[in-house]
Amino acid sequence: MHSTDIDAFLALLYSVRMTQNTPQSVTEQELRKLEVRLEELVSSIQRLKEENRSLRNQQDSMVSERAGLIEKNELARNRVEAMINRLKAMEQGA
Repeated sequence: MHSTDIDAFLALLYSVRMTQNTPQSVTEQELRKLEVRLEELVSSIQRLKEENRSLRNQQDSMVSERAGLIEKNELARNRVEAMINRLKAMEQGA
């Protein structure tokens, strides 16, 4: 939600208040509390979006790192198996 959305919402609430002449109409203090709360929510949404973006970047980095580690592990496994096979062949040849 952007500040223009908040302003439009507050304008709507204000117009509703102006058309009501009952004690139940929205007061300036209530409008201000609502405006402050909406600003807090917008701020929270922006913070959460940034946090989400950061976490996605971290996840992408970790996925790439994991793929690299899996590849290195597979190479090491193949080398060890090759060494074991050479040792067995040497043992049988002796």
